[in-house]
Amino acid sequence: MADQQLSAPSRVPSGIRHVNHDHRRGYVKIGNHLAQHRQLSLAAIGLAAHIQSLPTGSKVTIKALAARFPEGEVRIATALRELERYGYLARFQERLPTGRVVTCTISYNNPPAMAEASREQRLPPRRPEPMPTPRPDPDPEPEPRPGPHREPEPAPAPAPAPAPAPETVTPEAESEARELLARLRLRDPRLTLSERDAVRLAPAAAEWLERGVTPSAVTAALSRSLPAVPIHSPAALLAHRLREQLPPRLPDPRAPHPAGPDLTVHPLRTCDGCELAFRSPAPGRCRSCTPPPTAGTATTAA
Repeated sequence: MADQQLSAPSRVPSGIRHVNHDHRRGYVKIGNHLAQHRQLSLAAIGLAAHIQSLPTGSKVTIKALAARFPEGEVRIATALRELERYGYLARFQERLPTGRVVTCTISYNNPPAMAEASREQRLPPRRPEPMPTPRPDPDPEPEPRPGPHREPEPAPAPAPAPAPAPETVTPEAESEARELLARLRLRDPRLTLSERDAVRLAPAAAEWLERGVTPSAVTAALSRSLPAVPIHSPAALLAHRLREQLPPRLPDPRAPHPAGPDLTVHPLRTCDGCELAFRSPAPGRCRSCTPPPTAGTATTAA
């Protein structure tokens, strides 16, 4: 009598199993570069998915997001900074016709594709020109007959050589300038530079930094009041602005100043509460969002 053979039950996988159904409406496409990002936190990934699902013109301020989700303003502000760091979000200040400065936000759904398109703009390697075929020496021309004396025409003046890079530019400033130029496309995609153009323009941008201009001020000078027409050569436009708008050097601070010391002007910051621009030596909240001092710390006049 043959032994009875029992088949073992199929093993059920222990990982995730998907039950998918096509979306007919109300959906947004999220790339795996975002959903499986190795450096972003879960809060930042979820916030990016929510922002990409919103229609154009929706408010994405810290206060508006805190009113929508249970996370607090501090956690939402941290997630927004993460998305800025990895290119999924860009925030910058813009002055309205009324004079008020507001924060504008741009969402990028595919930063890796933008970086790849920037790399593809590099010029292809130049092919070597073929050597010309040697030709036999022509017969010598007869000597010209003597005639009226003429002055020889002057030779054309040589083209001016490009201005050399300033000697005061340090490698650190030039590296910071290359990064600044590469990030201009976050302000306006028309300012996307190839790596070759960024390296070529870096010494001129580094000269601005060496003269005491903050990186945010350099970025604003290069990206404000852009023409409404398509920009065919962003490198030429930026080179013109870097050359023509170069600020003068500041005087030596050790030299005597007849009017006393200069007033310290702090850079513009984005308020972590209302996202309005304000001047402060360090990031944080503006005066309107700063809580008033408690009764225990308040001082009374004698």
